[in-house]
Amino acid sequence: MTDWSRLTHAYGSAEDIPALLERIASDPASEHWNDLWSALCHQGTVYSASFAALPWLVGVASTGNREQAVDALNLAGAIMAGADQPHGAGDVRAKHSADVATLLSLANEHRRTAADRSEYAYLLEDVLSFEGVAGWSQDLAWGLTNEEYEISCPGCAAGLFVVLGERGFFSTSGDYALSDDDVETKPLRPANPVGLTGIGRRLHDVALADGQEEVANMLTYVFGDATCPDCEAQFSVAAQIRAGWPAIRG
Repeated sequence: MTDWSRLTHAYGSAEDIPALLERIASDPASEHWNDLWSALCHQGTVYSASFAALPWLVGVASTGNREQAVDALNLAGAIMAGADQPHGAGDVRAKHSADVATLLSLANEHRRTAADRSEYAYLLEDVLSFEGVAGWSQDLAWGLTNEEYEISCPGCAAGLFVVLGERGFFSTSGDYALSDDDVETKPLRPANPVGLTGIGRRLHDVALADGQEEVANMLTYVFGDATCPDCEAQFSVAAQIRAGWPAIRG
């Protein structure tokens, strides 16, 4: 039996978590899930109570309600992505190995039948999180879903947007989304899928195998190259995404 009063979340004592879990069980409204996210994974920060909730999340993820299962997997994935943070819960991967193994199996199962690109991207990110892949388990899905990454130029340190998707595939230092004027852009250069290696090759091949051709195409740009419109420096997009990761995240 978990003594929640001995655990903490974003707002202090976790003694209120059982009541919140009961509310979600009886009324799985989005605001209750938002409250749980806010307490257990506040802006990516996790706490001792976050990992204590994993068995409950496994239970929800194992139900026949796909929407609730995906919600549970996404929260559990975000929690496990913070496993290396100073949360005071000890070696959570060893302590919760059985739960994490179940969550990984369920995430892979739902990933293969994802309803849309956003759901797919977050489930793919969840898989990486449960596997313990640092960095991409926190930064993959947001860019694929919002069709942009914010990075810094390695040459002049300018803040850049790397845009991929419906608006095109380019880099720019201008506020392309809000500006009424044309902003200078430089086209991205996608990687040849045959030449991809490591995590880039794996993600691309998995997306293709799952019938997610749009995601697979976007990944060739994520693991391709870009040019800074300010100083003309050429660089790897993925390398600059990685450059923004705190040391604790690999």
